[in-house]
Amino acid sequence: MIVAGIGLRASATAADLAAALTLAQHLPQALALPADKACHPALAALALPVHAVPLADLTRQDTSTPSPRQPARYGVGSVAEAAALAAAGPGARLLQPRTIAPGGRVTLALAEGHTP
Repeated sequence: MIVAGIGLRASATAADLAAALTLAQHLPQALALPADKACHPALAALALPVHAVPLADLTRQDTSTPSPRQPARYGVGSVAEAAALAAAGPGARLLQPRTIAPGGRVTLALAEGHTP
């Protein structure tokens, strides 16, 4: 399964999220976000399942792309990468590192794993 990990600001819109998904190098089968963002209004227009990743699961992930804003709030270098890896399951691998969508309100990363 390919999971798109998403990092998004409170001000992100559905158009911002759609723009981020166009940057995906592979078609994701699900989205993953930190649990505190899983009910963000921008997600309502999407037909993909959403995985709410608990903070403890985010902090267990090794991320490759540091973000200057995330370590203090979530304890990881990249929320998008950590969410994708956590939701894709044990042994998941990063397919696409954190990519910043136009406007800078949404980031996307892809991971592949065996989680159904």
